[in-house]
Amino acid sequence: MGRIVKALVVLVVFGFIGLTIYAYLGDLTPVQGEVTKPVVLNATN
Repeated sequence: MGRIVKALVVLVVFGFIGLTIYAYLGDLTPVQGEVTKPVVLNATN
């Protein structure tokens, strides 16, 4: 049982390290672009 807990802890640590490296080195920049949408002001029926 102790070996399973150790293996689980090691997997969690490696997962955290991998996630941290991906967050720093991964391409997480959003795609930017211009968005236009017409707006009607004071529309009366």
